[in-house]
Amino acid sequence: MIQPVDVAKLNPHESIIQLEGVTVSFDGFKALNNLTFFVEVGELRVVIGPNGAGKTTLIDVISGKVKPTDGRVIFGHDVDLDQLRDYQISNLGIGRKFQTPTVFEKHTVRENLELSLKGDRGVWATLFSRMGAPEREKIDACLERIGLKDRAASKAALLSHGQKQWLEIGMLMMQDPKLLLLDEPVAGMSDEETAKTGDLIRSIAKDRSVMVVEHDMEFVRGLNAKVSVLHEGRLLCEGSMDKVQNDPRVIEVYLGRDSAKGHA
Repeated sequence: MIQPVDVAKLNPHESIIQLEGVTVSFDGFKALNNLTFFVEVGELRVVIGPNGAGKTTLIDVISGKVKPTDGRVIFGHDVDLDQLRDYQISNLGIGRKFQTPTVFEKHTVRENLELSLKGDRGVWATLFSRMGAPEREKIDACLERIGLKDRAASKAALLSHGQKQWLEIGMLMMQDPKLLLLDEPVAGMSDEETAKTGDLIRSIAKDRSVMVVEHDMEFVRGLNAKVSVLHEGRLLCEGSMDKVQNDPRVIEVYLGRDSAKGHA
């Protein structure tokens, strides 16, 4: 059985995930091109770049949906992800949220979290089983964290788009991921929902590593995290938002002149 990676054995500035010369080819097109990239333990990292830069492929490779054509993907000290299936990678402690929220719409918000907590059991066995106090407390804490405590008894189908996104993040959190991958978490959200999502992500990043792929530059700036810019499957630039926003290469291939002046 694949055991979760013990992040406690990693030093704060060690890599929790590392790509070493990773290439991913689709019929000759290199979605990732000899990419070397890493995220440190406890780090919040944002990945940006133009369409086709390789951002989603990067998440696909880390989560096991896509296998590298060349190179290695290492989790923790020495776990080679290349030979593992996506569910095995998830069990190691890597949680992934897709762009479109996937929740159990016919079940309540609380039931969605219960199902995620007991993901190794059937739906009905889970919903009708007796939970202990620690499990109930964990769910209550998660409801509070994702801002859905008052909607715990509501059917997930009745939630707004943003609330469904928060619920799915909560469902992932119930599995205690060591590394959380978020693909465009604020797409389609209102300004208020976007602000709340930023607060949620910063809160989550206090006790685990988080990697966010996003297009909304104002939202990215608000996260106050290190930014990696991809272009044509390669790492173009890294640093603070101010640094990358004023890098001539980034302006040319992605942000444009107006964005460099603060109008992203």
